[in-house]
Amino acid sequence: MKNIKVLLVDDEEEFVQSLAERVRMRELGSEIALNGNEALAKLGENLPDVMILDFYLPGTGGLTVLEQVKKTYPEVQVIMLTARGTPELEKKARDLGAFDYLQKPVGIDKLTKTIEKAYQYKQKLGKP
Repeated sequence: MKNIKVLLVDDEEEFVQSLAERVRMRELGSEIALNGNEALAKLGENLPDVMILDFYLPGTGGLTVLEQVKKTYPEVQVIMLTARGTPELEKKARDLGAFDYLQKPVGIDKLTKTIEKAYQYKQKLGKP
């Protein structure tokens, strides 16, 4: 499952850089954004297949980004990833259209499998 475009959005720069490197090692294309506004701007430039999105971001928060992504680019599959999640946040994210919800720390194999499932789901929707 190669050539999946992934946008990683997290304000912890070292974490997201490391994660991007690990994703690239599995031959998945990845870009990063360090806040919600940057993520939304990058969507307009180079639409990803899958977005990994943190809840807690400076400025525009993760749930707001999720809501805007699903309204504007419903084919982009969004996986929420957080260290400080709650069942209420998970429910809100799923109600807004998140493909999945993962807790940090997440193993790279689990994350990669979830990215691949999200991509397969996008393909089933029939949208390029």
